[in-house]
Amino acid sequence: MTRKLPFATIENLRDFGDYAAGQRHMKKGVLFRSAHQAEASEEELEALAALGVSLIVDLRRPGERERNPSKRWKGFAAEVIANDHPEDGDDPWQTFMASGTITSDNMRDYMLAYYDRAPHDARHVDAYSRWFARLGETEGATLVHCAAGKDRTGILCALTHNIAGVHPDDIMADYLLTNDEERFAKRLPFFAAHVEELTGSRPADEAIMTAMGVEAAYLERAFAAMKRQHGSIDGYLNAALGVDAARRAAVERRILV
Repeated sequence: MTRKLPFATIENLRDFGDYAAGQRHMKKGVLFRSAHQAEASEEELEALAALGVSLIVDLRRPGERERNPSKRWKGFAAEVIANDHPEDGDDPWQTFMASGTITSDNMRDYMLAYYDRAPHDARHVDAYSRWFARLGETEGATLVHCAAGKDRTGILCALTHNIAGVHPDDIMADYLLTNDEERFAKRLPFFAAHVEELTGSRPADEAIMTAMGVEAAYLERAFAAMKRQHGSIDGYLNAALGVDAARRAAVERRILV
């Protein structure tokens, strides 16, 4: 099955529904995930509109949204959940990338530490909880995205899969679909130029590829952080994000057949 949609100007766009979920099945054409839409063509914006998107959660920081504002299709009327927390200091990603020589090893260490804290970051808790509050109450298709559509987006999609009852192997496989070598090869020169602008030097291609990709260990670290504090992923969903029995049932009705 091909989950990725053939969009060129909206990267990493794919359907993260249509998985077996215990005795039930996730709906197709309801749950989409992607990178930002700041570089979207008019044609692809219209194609996105044709998917019937009525709810979008933009997981980027306020500064990210200001630097790369989302483009919208004509007649745009979708509800947008955007994180309203003020900037709390420098963007940690930008700070890290500008901190010195970037290697595959220190990039991986940064990402592991990021996933340790991401589930309990106040801005993530706010946006994630609002997503689940609205998901069960809306109609039409939905779109989850951040900047690259891999980390903040990856965690939220995995949590949605968990509520649906998707097998852990499928949750991880969907998360790892971000790793598209063909797309990385096309994007690498642009990403490397951005890093060089920040740091004054161009990292090795291997380090850039690590920065653009995801690893199973990352998502495992996020899940471990949830379990340490709340006993289980379901405990995290309930205590941290407010996904009680009623809200969970509403989400299940929305995304399962």
